[in-house]
Amino acid sequence: MKAQPIPPITLPPLRNVEQEKQWLEEALHHWLDQEFIPEAINFKIAQRAAQIFIRQRLEGENDLGSLVIAIITEMQNFNFRESFYSEFAIANAISDLILASLGVDCCCGD
Repeated sequence: MKAQPIPPITLPPLRNVEQEKQWLEEALHHWLDQEFIPEAINFKIAQRAAQIFIRQRLEGENDLGSLVIAIITEMQNFNFRESFYSEFAIANAISDLILASLGVDCCCGD
């Protein structure tokens, strides 16, 4: 059986910028604190990642894959020295949080 490419996931247009930014910031911060241990840097990570995500959305990017790449690229400038995480973990966590909010099970493929 030949592997099939994953179809792109297009997010619905932004309706309430501040509400979506706050939701993502809080959800990511909670995820970061739950995944390992709560650290002060987790708030800054969540804040910066949500800022990047929302800016990209305001610029018209609605493709989740492109948003993940943008987060990875821009978070490379973030100082992760005080954290267990990297830009890849952050982008993947955001993708999982967004998919879960849309009711998509991202755990096991089909």
